[in-house]
Amino acid sequence: MELFKIGFISVTLIDCIDIALVAFILYRLYVVLRGTVAVQIFIGLMVIIALSFLSRAGNLKAMGWILQTLTDIWVVGFIILFQPEIRRVLSQVARNRFVRMFLRLNVNESIEEIASAAAELSKKRQGALIVVSRGAGMKSFVETGIQLNAQISRSLLLAIFNPKAPLHDGAVIVNDRILEAARCTLPLSANTRIGDIVLGMRHRAGLGISEQTDAVSVIISEETGSISLAENGFLLRNLTPQELRKELRERLVLSMQRSLTNVKEALRAES
Repeated sequence: MELFKIGFISVTLIDCIDIALVAFILYRLYVVLRGTVAVQIFIGLMVIIALSFLSRAGNLKAMGWILQTLTDIWVVGFIILFQPEIRRVLSQVARNRFVRMFLRLNVNESIEEIASAAAELSKKRQGALIVVSRGAGMKSFVETGIQLNAQISRSLLLAIFNPKAPLHDGAVIVNDRILEAARCTLPLSANTRIGDIVLGMRHRAGLGISEQTDAVSVIISEETGSISLAENGFLLRNLTPQELRKELRERLVLSMQRSLTNVKEALRAES
């Protein structure tokens, strides 16, 4: 159905929807990349695409071919150079409640084992970093460590993070009730301090993985024994074991249950 014309170009309702969707996607990309070096490359890419479109509209074949070639090269370079930023965009999609409602999550037993182990590690002042996956791909991080694929338990976590154990350095990654790997290497957050508190490597790693994926990280400080939890680039510090258990349940179980309830209510209202 034609809505209006701009010169010889007919604009339909589908065209308007198409333009609105593309504009929204580009805006969300800009918001995620804003403040990084990648945003400058992104803006340059948008300029080249716009010029390429204008060249084709004006039937400038040679110029259009040159700009199209530059666009293809620019896109490949953008993907290679800015993998962390692209991973951040994709992980934000995975954090969407509508997407996550389709992801199976059964971590009630894991929460109890993690909280019990954290209490013991905190008491002994033994450092630890436990990452709980919520569906986003963790395979690349799992492959950096020693794959175990063992049933998670308090005793296993205590054994891994014993300072004399060969696997105590690095992080463990938990998926549902399975401890997939230990001694994993994680990306470090660019944040080196929170207020007056200087973050150590373990806290920066726990914060970094929460920035790039939808995972939740539990960090136990080796110096103070304090328990922290990282999610979506935010760090909760000085938690008690009871508070940790509550926060994990809120983020890993109750949030998904609420999402499912909201979707069901929305579908019921529409019907």
